[in-house]
Amino acid sequence: MKKIYIETYGCQMNVNDTEVIFAILAEAGYARTEVMQEGDVILANTCSIRDNAEQRIWGRIEVFAAEKRRRPGVVVGIVGCMAERLKDSLLDSHKVDLVAGPDAYRSLPRLLQDIAPDRPQINVLLSHEETYADIRPVRIDKNGVSAFISIMRGCNNVCSYCVVPYTRGAERSRDPQTIVDEARDVYAKGYKEVTLLGQNVDSYFWKAADGPVDFAELLARVAAIAPDLRVRFSTSHPKDISDAVIETMGRYDNICKGIHLPVQSGSDRMLEKMRRRYTRAWYLDRVRKIRSVMPDCVITTDVIAGFCSETEDDHRDTLSLMREVGYDAAFMFAYSERPGTLAARNYPDDVPPEVKNRRLTEIIELQNTLSLESNRRDIGRSFEVLVEGPSKRNPDEACGRTSGGKMCVFPTGGTPLKPGEYVSVRVLDCTQATLLCERV
Repeated sequence: MKKIYIETYGCQMNVNDTEVIFAILAEAGYARTEVMQEGDVILANTCSIRDNAEQRIWGRIEVFAAEKRRRPGVVVGIVGCMAERLKDSLLDSHKVDLVAGPDAYRSLPRLLQDIAPDRPQINVLLSHEETYADIRPVRIDKNGVSAFISIMRGCNNVCSYCVVPYTRGAERSRDPQTIVDEARDVYAKGYKEVTLLGQNVDSYFWKAADGPVDFAELLARVAAIAPDLRVRFSTSHPKDISDAVIETMGRYDNICKGIHLPVQSGSDRMLEKMRRRYTRAWYLDRVRKIRSVMPDCVITTDVIAGFCSETEDDHRDTLSLMREVGYDAAFMFAYSERPGTLAARNYPDDVPPEVKNRRLTEIIELQNTLSLESNRRDIGRSFEVLVEGPSKRNPDEACGRTSGGKMCVFPTGGTPLKPGEYVSVRVLDCTQATLLCERV
């Protein structure tokens, strides 16, 4: 039996895609391995959202090519977003045998079979229908606690900086019954948490025979599976997150009280240029609604520093919005032009690198302060934590997350804890990233 090794880069959706690929290739007789030197097929599942992610892949291709020279007959391939975007340059490099886009995974067995010397295989066709709804992913998580479930693919927003619509195609939702069935299946196998994934989960919609199913209804159906099954989701879009979604979250105890709500900029001028389709005032209204229903909801975000023509006033608007919201955590990046996007075609990347980096540093420093303040507010509070496993730093401690997604570390007290157990903890102290707790 041939063995397949996959390295996964980028977002949670790529992790889920890797699980889909393993399932498809298992049906074709391939066995998974976690050791590259054992793989008959070596794949990288790639991300194109930022330039540094692509540069990492080029470095890994060199490593894969060296392994191919050491073991003639090994197949090297690139799948995912970078495969779709850079198909020609990948094949021209003569270091890969296979290029497959995000909608082409069902064709992998045939593509692998057809590979021959000087005959690489490629399929990067995008689909308007493919959701892999009938595929049961091979779970690759280490602890058996949390599972990712894709509820939709693609994106229709076409934000001016974003390459996703060009690499993952148009938005299409998955039959809700298949989603509920998959969630039931992972719960029956012992998983205690599912994360529903989509580029914009709030625009999920399925027209069923018994009536339409929107994201709020889907959340309720998954939450109803079992009261001890935690339900998370990612990612929300500020223009689409509805009162119904927020109120559904408040109604079910097992829907986690954490929302990732990417803002990207606090400047209306920048938001319009980014084609985000909301204003600062709209965004802050959504935050107020979330906190009116769930006062302790953890809110995280994405921020881009130095987008095209960004001024110091625009930058200050971002900093002031961050302070006003008081984010619990954030992913923060300097703008990286992606070829083929609306911004790359229409706007010069005219903010000097040193200015971008200085603004990014200021954003990071502010968020570090906000994260620490957020965690300090939790000192003295008690939380129910879902155990993920032992602490990386101390085997006598366990770690797990609150409903809001904050990481907690606490002594086991000499009693072994299994991943998937719920325990109550009290926060004694904190760092910027972690709550330091005791069991109660």
